[in-house]
Amino acid sequence: MNIENIKKEFPIFDDKIQNNDLVYLDSANSAQKPKMVVDRIYDFYTKEFSNVGRSVHYLAVAATNLYENTRSSVQKYINAKDRNEIVFTKGATEAINLVANTFGQKYLKEGDEVLITELEHHSNYVPWHFLRKSKKINIEFAEVNDDGEVTLESIEKKITNKTKIIGITHLSNVTGAILPVKEIVSLAHSKGIPVMVDGCQGAPHLKLDMQDLDCDFYAISGHKMYGPTGIGILYAKKQWLEELPPYQGGGGMIGEVKKKGISYGNLPNKYEAGTMATAQVIAFNESIKFLEKIGIENIEKHEKDLLNYAIQVLKKNNSINIIGNPKKKGGVISFTVEGIHPHDLATILDEDGVAIRAGHHCCQILHDKLGLSATARASFGVYNSKDDIDQLNESLNKCKKIFNLK
Repeated sequence: MNIENIKKEFPIFDDKIQNNDLVYLDSANSAQKPKMVVDRIYDFYTKEFSNVGRSVHYLAVAATNLYENTRSSVQKYINAKDRNEIVFTKGATEAINLVANTFGQKYLKEGDEVLITELEHHSNYVPWHFLRKSKKINIEFAEVNDDGEVTLESIEKKITNKTKIIGITHLSNVTGAILPVKEIVSLAHSKGIPVMVDGCQGAPHLKLDMQDLDCDFYAISGHKMYGPTGIGILYAKKQWLEELPPYQGGGGMIGEVKKKGISYGNLPNKYEAGTMATAQVIAFNESIKFLEKIGIENIEKHEKDLLNYAIQVLKKNNSINIIGNPKKKGGVISFTVEGIHPHDLATILDEDGVAIRAGHHCCQILHDKLGLSATARASFGVYNSKDDIDQLNESLNKCKKIFNLK
């Protein structure tokens, strides 16, 4: 991978931040956008715009075809069995809410259990909490170990005859732990339990194969995959989409509407009510092309090399404590610096053009478990290099000098 050439595809790196070159280490939050994605949105709105799935004039048909082309691209990229297993949402959060709401409505009753983990982002906890309040279900948590990972054994330990669905992250946005999803799914299915995977961090950084993973649901965030905001993907096995009720009502998701009854549209229209984020969906196709052009295997190797280098550099830096040491880890490093609050770190680093995230990263349960109110986090993308790690380390040393730390 030629990082300099890749970086040139991202317009944001053409400008200075605080009179410095931008060192963007916040891709776990949201990835930057290549020019081909930005241009695609502009071109659609200025030359091709129309609503999809309604009218039969030229622009409407062309827009509908472009919209559906993205569905086919997503199906191919994640190796789904059927293109109708791809549902467009406004984000991964909505995708998870769709599963929780529809599955909970049809299958969960008082006393049933939903099993998640202590690693989960709030997006894979709060929707289940709503069901805990409305349907009096229980939520169980598979525990994180001292290395910041959740093992197959910890999942198995928490499964009971009341467990109705399991929700897990693919890759932790705090510790970087990559969960053994395939093994967890196999275990769950042997007990008749479906599995929903939060793939927000997994999708941009790992090779996906839904038929191999065999999970029932997989949620993807477009903006973390170098795509636009306002677009998410729910992969769901066809049998579930056929069995579960609609999530929202409106135009586009109906078959026939009469005063005394309504029938719903075919898949996946049943779950795509109203006017969708058409420009974002169409532009997301460019994000997939961008990732395919580089190659996910190349991205995985590059980010692993960066991760190993960053850990090596940061471990030599006194006072820095890296959070977690999972055996399988993605390109995320959360850390603390003794004597400096993470928010102060992020503020001072920003003066050097170094963008990291500070806070609980929407994972308060994990931070409570670790006894931390906040951590700093550096996360990698295709545009990062070892020079970025060196600048991070240099800026961290600057912070330590400001706070009179050795």
